[in-house]
Amino acid sequence: MEGDCLSCMKYLMFLFNFFIFLGGACLLGVGIWVIVDPTGFREIVAANPLLFTGAYIMLAMGAMLFLLGFLGCCGAIRENKCLLLFFFMFILLIFLAELSAAILAFIFRENLTREFFTKELKKHYQRNNNTDVFSSTWNSVMITFACCGVNGPEDFEAVPYFPLSSLETATPEACCQRELQSREGMIVNKEGCLSGVEKFQNRQGCYTVILNSFETYVYLAGALAIGVLAIELFAMIFAMCLFRGIQ
Repeated sequence: MEGDCLSCMKYLMFLFNFFIFLGGACLLGVGIWVIVDPTGFREIVAANPLLFTGAYIMLAMGAMLFLLGFLGCCGAIRENKCLLLFFFMFILLIFLAELSAAILAFIFRENLTREFFTKELKKHYQRNNNTDVFSSTWNSVMITFACCGVNGPEDFEAVPYFPLSSLETATPEACCQRELQSREGMIVNKEGCLSGVEKFQNRQGCYTVILNSFETYVYLAGALAIGVLAIELFAMIFAMCLFRGIQ
């Protein structure tokens, strides 16, 4: 009976570690996508130290879980006590790190509010100054997502500008509609856009557009994180039970 119980724990642990392996692969994939994504999201990450750090933490956690899941599967199948102990200690550290990251994300969530981005935009945006990381990032985001400002073109009324003619408005060139949503895309009507003709401008704020674009992925990432934490907890329990059961 004891042998059957040990065998059951061994295969259950293998199953949990297989899910950890898959979870690590998913986090690794998401981390790589965020960092190399060509649609402009990587520039948002690069401009915000908190997001930049979070992306690399996700990448590192994914890589560690990927490796750990593989080692846990090997330790369970081979019934190797050394591997099981190493697995338990390593996954405990990862579990605590992920828990700390989740608590920090909850504490600093106010840094991602509409008001925060609006204040930062009005304070640091320098329009067509592509040597400035913040301005270049915002221009790329507005072009890529066909949006303007945080709430809309009115955000730029408080941003200093130097019009070339009396017809031009505070609306930056990045808010103009393009035939193709990229920096290489031709502006539909530049003169009309800069003169304040609304039909040639992107009027919707970037906050709403990006939130809608990533809403599904945020819930998916949250569900995945909760699932990974639960699986890690069960894997640690089974690792200790299997460790104690191996003669």
